[in-house]
Amino acid sequence: MNDSNGLGFYLPGALLLLAACLKLPALWRNPRDELLRSVMALLLLATAVFAATAIPTLVAVNRITGVPNAAAPLVFSLLTAFSGANIVLIFRWSSGPQDAERTRRRSRVCNIVTLAVIVAVNVLFALGEAPVERLRDLDTYYACTPYIREMILLYLAAHTTAAVTMTLLCRRWAREVRGALRAGLELIAFGYVLNLLYDIAKFSAIGARWAGGDWDVLSAEVAPALASVSALLVGTGFVLPSVSQHVMGRWDMWRRYAQLRPLSRELRGATRRSIALGGGPWTPIEIRLTQRESDIHDGILTVSPYLRPGIRERALRQELEAGRPADEAAAVADAVALATAIVLWGRARDAPEGFGTEATSPVLTSSNSPSGLVRMSRALAKSPTVRSFRQTV
Repeated sequence: MNDSNGLGFYLPGALLLLAACLKLPALWRNPRDELLRSVMALLLLATAVFAATAIPTLVAVNRITGVPNAAAPLVFSLLTAFSGANIVLIFRWSSGPQDAERTRRRSRVCNIVTLAVIVAVNVLFALGEAPVERLRDLDTYYACTPYIREMILLYLAAHTTAAVTMTLLCRRWAREVRGALRAGLELIAFGYVLNLLYDIAKFSAIGARWAGGDWDVLSAEVAPALASVSALLVGTGFVLPSVSQHVMGRWDMWRRYAQLRPLSRELRGATRRSIALGGGPWTPIEIRLTQRESDIHDGILTVSPYLRPGIRERALRQELEAGRPADEAAAVADAVALATAIVLWGRARDAPEGFGTEATSPVLTSSNSPSGLVRMSRALAKSPTVRSFRQTV
């Protein structure tokens, strides 16, 4: 890949770094969360891999160290660490609390093997001779050089092992899950299939050199392109489920907030704002939803002396006879009782104390759960039964 300015590597690296920054608040709140720590390590390593493999970075490392090709063991070490971090994250991601000790043991073994490969790569580079700087074709140029050859083969063998392991782990787990998690696992698995193709391209080019041929284009052009796309897919696959969960959680809260609007509007006169929205339009949805639900309960409590058991029972019987499911029928009956109670409460505000109240008030069963409140709000807005009872008060 002829990317002399490195943008093809720096831009994806910047996106992965941004994803890591978005994870920082969660890690700050839960510093002992091993899964979060693994995700952060993976994203930072992926960022480092993209930054280190860009041509300008290779040149800079070689110049700063004063050692031709010093960037090679650095890149190989980062790629090996990235592969190990992927396996560790999958171990922790797919295990439950009951497997905690087994997961720690497997992760420890993976970390030790990864560290051993990194040390061996650097030792082999130190033992070998690579005096001519090669930014794009080091693998094939030094394919027959003692120690440097072994360094390259060790890195590729470790990389291939990690790719096969990750592909199998992700494919197996993807069959057991659904939704965003499955999509993320499929992306990771596909990314590692590309990694396998990367390894095949590298091994083929090296084998061609041993046989006296020249397939350097596979190593210098095809393999880097595959590795770049692979790293993006793998990073996206790991981030997708958590991002999806966050987005869907926010969407569910906004939807519930909107669905409760009819109920909130109905009770507006009987409620006072329980929470000040200091942030104005920037107030988080969690606070908005908490306020709306709190105000609804406060309003129900205010008008509860004016709830009529007989009205609720008539509405409930009418809905059940019409074939309405029990929970929907209860929601309509509660909405009818509440709508009439609000009318009576409004009439009684300026009347003598005790006007319009009854000794016993029915329990609005729908108000005991968030889903029940939503059903009651929907009934207030759409039920013809509510409209007909309201007109008779």
